[in-house]
Amino acid sequence: MKQILLADADAFFVAVARKIDPDGAGKAPLLIVGGRPGSRGVVCSASYETRAFGVRSAMSISQALRLCPDAMCVPVPRHACSDTSRAIRRVLERFTPAVEGASIDEWYLDLTGTEALYHHAPLADMARTIRAAVFESTGMYVSIGGGSSKLIAKLAVEHGKPSRAPEAGGVCIVAEGEELDFMKRVTLAEIPGIGPKLQEKLKTLGLERVEDVLPHSVQTLERWVGPKLAAWLHGRVRGVSSSAVEPRAPAKQMSREETFDRDIADPAKLESELRLLASKVAADLRGDGLGARTITVKLRETDFTTRTASRTLPAPVESDRAIIDTALALLAQLRGSRRSAARLVGVAVSNFTAARDAEQLTMFGGAVPAADAPEQEKDRDLSRAMDRVRERFGDDAIRAGAARRQPIDEKGARKPRD
Repeated sequence: MKQILLADADAFFVAVARKIDPDGAGKAPLLIVGGRPGSRGVVCSASYETRAFGVRSAMSISQALRLCPDAMCVPVPRHACSDTSRAIRRVLERFTPAVEGASIDEWYLDLTGTEALYHHAPLADMARTIRAAVFESTGMYVSIGGGSSKLIAKLAVEHGKPSRAPEAGGVCIVAEGEELDFMKRVTLAEIPGIGPKLQEKLKTLGLERVEDVLPHSVQTLERWVGPKLAAWLHGRVRGVSSSAVEPRAPAKQMSREETFDRDIADPAKLESELRLLASKVAADLRGDGLGARTITVKLRETDFTTRTASRTLPAPVESDRAIIDTALALLAQLRGSRRSAARLVGVAVSNFTAARDAEQLTMFGGAVPAADAPEQEKDRDLSRAMDRVRERFGDDAIRAGAARRQPIDEKGARKPRD
């Protein structure tokens, strides 16, 4: 039998916000993560106490505060969230190399074949061991669901969360042969892939829970919803899923963007915002041990016109300096053709290479002579030193300087300073 787990970090964004600000967000039982009061932001997450007022993810900050006016609102601590997510994953990978990130706060684990390694311990015991290890290493709680498939694990984790079942202790494992009995406890709305529109259609047929569908044959379901959907639904309500856990697939792009509370017309202010985003993207890149050749800047203006500009460098980069310089040059390119107040700015990196390979390529002249490379060894060393400072003292402890040194020209090489 397959042994699949899903680890889901409990109230992830709220927990991270409280962890990095123990004297502020850490002491606020009513907490909303997503933006400041009066901002255009939406709720990314809310504390369990705040959810009791009807506050939900994707709700506007203004609406959330109307429902819960005493709540404290904070921006999403993106850099800290990325760092925490990577830290949790590193713990999970101690137990199996087959770890698939479903999102920043969810990870599937395939423990199939590791039974002898862990002395044939029951899957529930393994889940508790993993949960304890994550908390010991990161200070974060995860809920863990498990069973014979990713679908069962996904549904089970919801039944193990402390907010839903305090007595479960954060773990819910569906034993082999008990899948159908478990599915009878599930609503159709809980099953991934059954969205609001399909829920409404099924509701008109008197189908709201899995147990409402089970008595009907595929042929009956075909008359109601068509052959393709009928076959899928017939299998899903029985917990059938053949989807495999796929270990880390190489990322295609990393990005950071910011929607401003008020449109920004001041070029210096806009550059400052982009510089900060570029620095965070660079840190994310180094955190995953990657270098990138392609850098893209996104600009959305007051009238919602969205434009992008990209540049592919002759060699991969990872340093704050190289990514900031290139991003600022691309912003100038976008602003050169049209100047309007900005509603949003963002920066993305892609076209990845493993950082060690990228560094050797730059140092030893693979794609471009080292003297003309977009970044030098000292740039990488400085950026890594700043990472260590931020890790110890927080995201705002140190930032890349405001002045640009040796801007990168249109070919990706450094221009000599005047």
